This record gives sequence, structure tokens and C-alpha cells, in this order.
Amino acid sequence: MALVVQKYGGTSVGTVEKIRNVARRVAKTFDDGNDVVVIVSAMAGETNRLVALADEMCEFPSEREYDVLVSTGEQVTIALLSMCLQSMGYNAKSYLGSQIPVMTDSAHSRARIKSIDDKKVREDLKNGTIIIVAGFQGIDDDGNVTTLGRGGSDTSAVAVAAALKADVCEIYTDVDGVYTTDPRMVPEARKIEKISYEEMLEMASLGAKVLQIRSVEFAKKYNVVVHVRSTFNDKPGTLVMKEDQEMETVLVSGIAYNKDEAKISIFGVPDQPGIAAQIFSPLSEANITVDMIIQNVSQDGKTDMTFTVLKTDCKKALKIVEDVMGKIGASGVKSNENISKISIIGVGMRSHSGIAQTMFETLAKEGINIEMISTSEIKVSCIIDAKYTELAVRVLHEAFGLDKAAVEDEG
Repeated sequence: MALVVQKYGGTSVGTVEKIRNVARRVAKTFDDGNDVVVIVSAMAGETNRLVALADEMCEFPSEREYDVLVSTGEQVTIALLSMCLQSMGYNAKSYLGSQIPVMTDSAHSRARIKSIDDKKVREDLKNGTIIIVAGFQGIDDDGNVTTLGRGGSDTSAVAVAAALKADVCEIYTDVDGVYTTDPRMVPEARKIEKISYEEMLEMASLGAKVLQIRSVEFAKKYNVVVHVRSTFNDKPGTLVMKEDQEMETVLVSGIAYNKDEAKISIFGVPDQPGIAAQIFSPLSEANITVDMIIQNVSQDGKTDMTFTVLKTDCKKALKIVEDVMGKIGASGVKSNENISKISIIGVGMRSHSGIAQTMFETLAKEGINIEMISTSEIKVSCIIDAKYTELAVRVLHEAFGLDKAAVEDEG
């Protein structure tokens, strides 16, 4: 008997009939002799609807009440799935994050999990009960409802799997695995059978929508094997696991893109110690994550500084920067939301040179200007004009032979 944690996203539970389909899959896993814990998201579109209601009510809603509102979507799904399984003759029980409890910090709308009490769940599993848990949500030390941020149900699933020491965490979604890039953009993209935690971490952080970044961090930390699969077929998906020698032979595993970032530039910044801290400390205190940062060469004691944030944080970040400008003596600030981040990822980069050069030359041949560059041991990212996103992804996918690999696999 294995302990299997399954997670179903919004598209998998988007309608009553789809929830019935999930129930049948869960029941089959249980009938095969496994203990089953299921984490579900809100029905497709429901969280967006709730967010729109909050935005309609006021421009800057209370973060506490925002979490109270948007967490309700998952409550509907866990109840419906439990009802369906019960009608099929199975013992099923639903849990809100606060009922387990999933303990988090108090950073509303982007809370981090601190601990999970597995006592109640283990008792129910011993009694042959299928457990249905609301993803995306938890509770802080003061009893306030918290949410983990968009895509947080993935994190809930992997965290629960880690707490229960599950044999596998299956993430069911509307795609049947992790691809070399977005197959809707590049039809030649191929499914990756195995990918390392490090590569998946980079892909998740760089815009790949298959897994949420914190879920991968959890998986890596606690060595949870994650199987990304489709809800709508029985084909094997992609295993996210420890790096092995086979993975290292591939120079570039995938191309990721992200249109969800914005660029903020501050002009005439005094080139003095402590200035960067005065700019970025208030952003950190406001829980705004800064990604890429570049600073131009100082001229006459002044420099320009550019950084990227999530588009959803741009307005808030811009206001903070405008407040800081007067204090530091900067001359101006502007933002640009029409940007895209294109990235190449692969653990093979550690032992091979010239990969960044190939990327830059490929983009140059297409007349695509690079505005910012960021690198790590296994990735290279460039900020470009958003209108060139699809072209950049296509030519890079071809330049690194990822489409050829698909042809070879078919042969």
C-alpha cells in the first residue's frame, strides 16, 4: 500500500462533470490499494471572479479580508468532490487549511507554510477515509485565514506530501507534463520525461506555468518525487526529481518566458553607499519581490537604476519609489509593463561554455534588442520587448535543437 497525494487544478475541477471525472480517478487510485489525500484548487475562473469583486469594492482592499474572500473558492470544490465520492459509496472527508491545520506566517496573499499537523489526517487514513484538502490556504498564529499566492495549491500539495512522507505527489493539470517550451507557442515542443528540481525551479521562477515555484522548493528540500500528469488521460507525465547523469548530457532542457513582469527605471540616482538600501528596503517591507536589477556606470556622481517586479506589484512599487525619490535626490522614474523575460534552462550549462553567446547571437539575428540580462549556474534570462516574445521562443527552441530532439524521439 502506498500513500499517494494528488492535486487537481482549477481546469481539472472547472465543472460538476469534471469534478465527477476527478472523483472517478481518485476512487480508482484508492481501489488499487492506496491511501489517498487530494488537494484541490478553486473551480477555473472562480478566484479571478473573487479578485474582481474585491477590486470593484475598493482600490486597496484590506489584505486580511482579501484572503478571507479569495480562499472561499477552494471550500466549494472540496465539498463538491467529497459529496461526489460519498455518493459513489466511499468514505470521504473535506478539510479547510485551517482545520488540519496548515500553519503559515502572516504575509497575507503570499503566506509561507511553517508547519502542518498531520495527526487528524493520519487518523482518518487509518479508517479508510479519502481526505480532500483545500489548497492555497492556511491559518496564522492569530487564527487569521491566509492564502499562499496564485498557484499556491501546488505548494499545499507538496507540503502535505512532505508532512505525510507520501510515496509520490501527483500534480494533475490540463497538460500531460513539462514541455521544452509552451507547446501552444511552439508545436514542435516535446514532453520531458524527467527533469531535475533545479531545472524545474528555474522554469517555475521564469514563467513556466506547470508548477508553482514554492512547490518545487518544498519538493527539493524534502526530496518529494513529483509526477506532473494530465487529468484527462492516463499517459505518464514528467517526473520532477533529483538530478542524475542522464540529465547533465542535455545542454538546454527548456525555454521559458514570462510576460507578467514590469520594469521600473530610476534616473539620476546619487552614486553613494546606502542608496540602494533606501530604494529596495521599502519594497521588501511591502512584500514586493524584485527580480532583475541593473545599474549603469556612474557619470558625474549620478547613475540610473532599473529593476523588475511583478506587474501586479507595479503600481504599488511605483508609488513607493516615487516617495523615496525625493529623499535620495533622484531626478525621475518611469515604468514599462510591455516587456517579456525569455530564459534558457539546463543543468548541462554547468560544464559547457558558449551557451549564452548562442542565445545572444540568435536574438540579434532576428533584430531583437536585449534590455537586461541575468544569469545563474543553469540559466540565462533576457528582458526584451513583449511583442517579440513568440519569435524569441521559437528561434531559441530551434537554435538549441529542442525541436530536433522531438523528431528523433518520434523516429
